[in-house]
Amino acid sequence: MKSQREILVRPIITEKIQRMQEKERKYGFVVNIDANKIEIKNAVERKFDVSVTGVTTIKVKGKSKQSNTRRGITHGKRPAWKKAIVTLRDGDSIDFFETT
Repeated sequence: MKSQREILVRPIITEKIQRMQEKERKYGFVVNIDANKIEIKNAVERKFDVSVTGVTTIKVKGKSKQSNTRRGITHGKRPAWKKAIVTLRDGDSIDFFETT
């Protein structure tokens, strides 16, 4: 079994996710591409001490990139990654900006 540190890579903080947090209690995370919904749920519950009611996962395909250099055009690709949208129980919340 993977540890919670290996499953949760980082939170996603965008304007859209902020609106989802306020209205629907949904939080976004970048997760390990091999993690399943049960592992994600358990990792969030252990790390933030909240109750998770639902997990939605999305695999985001890596973008193709090219750049012009002195030696010509260089082609590359960003890596694929996995996003998890976690729904919390009424009354629960996660504060990513808490000061300790």
